Amino acid sequence: MIYSRTAMGENQFQTTSPQCVEIYDDAPLSYMTRRAVDQLTALAASAVVVPTTTRTPEQYNRISLPGGPYRFAVTSNGGAILVNGVRDRLWDSHISEQVATVGTSLADILAALTERVPVAHPVDGWVRKVRVADDLFCYLVVEPSRQPVEFLPAWQELCAASGWSASQQGRKIYTMPLAVTKSAAIGEVRRRLVADGTLSASHTLLAAGDGWLDNDLLLAADAAIRPRHGELESLGWQAANVSVTVGAGALAGEEILSWMHSRTAHILTDRIGTT
Repeated sequence: MIYSRTAMGENQFQTTSPQCVEIYDDAPLSYMTRRAVDQLTALAASAVVVPTTTRTPEQYNRISLPGGPYRFAVTSNGGAILVNGVRDRLWDSHISEQVATVGTSLADILAALTERVPVAHPVDGWVRKVRVADDLFCYLVVEPSRQPVEFLPAWQELCAASGWSASQQGRKIYTMPLAVTKSAAIGEVRRRLVADGTLSASHTLLAAGDGWLDNDLLLAADAAIRPRHGELESLGWQAANVSVTVGAGALAGEEILSWMHSRTAHILTDRIGTT
């Protein structure tokens, strides 16, 4: 839903009346189109919207997401659930237990990673940064044009044998424990919403995402949509329950929200008709 000016593209930035939704280091960083702002605000008023991201809680809280405040949000790729903006410690404990029983430790996987990709000379190297996020996973910030073609497949093979996964989203290469997924966290949020009567047991889950770290959530949804850009597009990834936008960039964000609105309206009409 949100894009940097570069990711949006100058043409879309000039023609979509973008609204800044994220400030970082006292400078605007991320935007939504004016239409997307209105669409998300309207959607949040008619359905339960759960923002879901690989960002850490701190990174997520930099965003002024239209339609909020949101009761639930999923951050750290499912490693954290925020309830009314506060991190849920029960879910933290669950994730800690799961990660401890599945695969190599973060310390060991990080050591293996840094052995293979020492941060290179800033002029001619391809790895710019090595980061640990939320004490759960790590990622590289790279220059894709200089990245050795053999690195990612070899690293993915090692990760798969260690209880981890590796995937690339633009300039970031994520290394994630298999126990940390968006679908598991959303499953917990759904359970709580049904338990307290906010949702009926027969509710419909709609989802959207553009990266490999979103694929489990898209597959878990009753219906889902992805944009015609990003990692899943580059992989040619498709599934029976997943639609693909016609457009790319920020216009794909608008198309995704239009798809959500039409699906939500259809569901509500069906339920009113059968009540």
